[in-house]
Amino acid sequence: MARRLREPRPLSAPIKLLLRSPLLLYRAGLGQLLGSRFLLLEHIGRNSGRIRRTVLEVVQHERSTDVFYVAVGFGPRSDWYRNLLADPDCIIQVGRRRSRRRARVLPAAEGAELMARYARRHPRAARALMRMMGFEVDGSEADYRDVAGRLGLEFVALEPRGRGAAGPARGRVRG
Repeated sequence: MARRLREPRPLSAPIKLLLRSPLLLYRAGLGQLLGSRFLLLEHIGRNSGRIRRTVLEVVQHERSTDVFYVAVGFGPRSDWYRNLLADPDCIIQVGRRRSRRRARVLPAAEGAELMARYARRHPRAARALMRMMGFEVDGSEADYRDVAGRLGLEFVALEPRGRGAAGPARGRVRG
């Protein structure tokens, strides 16, 4: 049975730099080098009203509906997650393709199934993610479901929201 050993540790400077490198690739116009395993999320800061960007790993892409699923890997205090809770309209970019999206937090049972499927496709990455988040798992699908369901790993669906101009208005003030 999965259990939380500790809260996620603050990241060291070298790890932060490594995790920010995909954002630098997107800023340089080279996001396509990351393929479809990562996406650039553009969202509005809940306090500043400014556009914020972060690169997230795609847990699953449902091609028939064009919905992208991402995990809230560093917990519900993650700024990008809290920003989406405040304003779910966002933009994603996968490679060179940008599209308008609306974020929706998944119910625990749906997130648990996503985590089990992700662990089946990417066992080493799933185990490393669990360690980084402070969870101990035995590697079984039941354990991954347990982490996502009972222990509170959350997932977000980024659903298409229509055609037209992409994105949140630059410098929009909330209030």
